[in-house]
Amino acid sequence: MPFTSLDRRLVGWSALFVVSQSLIGAVLGPAAPRVLQGQTAMSARAYREVLESMDDAETARYRRHFYLDFVHPLVFAIALRTGVKRLSELTSISPRTRSALLAAASVSAAADYAENVVGLYLLDHREAISDPVVRATSTVSITKWVLALGTFGCLAQGFVRFWGSNLRNS
Repeated sequence: MPFTSLDRRLVGWSALFVVSQSLIGAVLGPAAPRVLQGQTAMSARAYREVLESMDDAETARYRRHFYLDFVHPLVFAIALRTGVKRLSELTSISPRTRSALLAAASVSAAADYAENVVGLYLLDHREAISDPVVRATSTVSITKWVLALGTFGCLAQGFVRFWGSNLRNS
């Protein structure tokens, strides 16, 4: 099976995703677990506790990660969408499933952008932290993770099945 231009794009965008995610992790450093706690907090009290538990260096890391995290959603959406397109060339994905996976990648990226905007705003406007705002933002964040990881899981399963089938048949 020849290595296509879509394969090259998939490898390139996937590699860029890994680099982007690694850079975000490196920038966040020890603040990363607290950022995840903030993304999944379901009350203003819990969200404030997360922000207050960060020292000045961790808060600076959190703020700095947004520079990368305003590019990262585009990178992961393109990587996922490219994977869906390539898998649909290789296997018999139904048009409905293909459309759903393509949409999930895009909606996940949009959710990440929304989460980033609110997170950056609340960092400097803590008086705006309220239960409804935190619950809505955390719901968007959790939805982002479910859609992105769900799409990745479907792609992983599809590619493993395809490669396994090709190995058995060769």
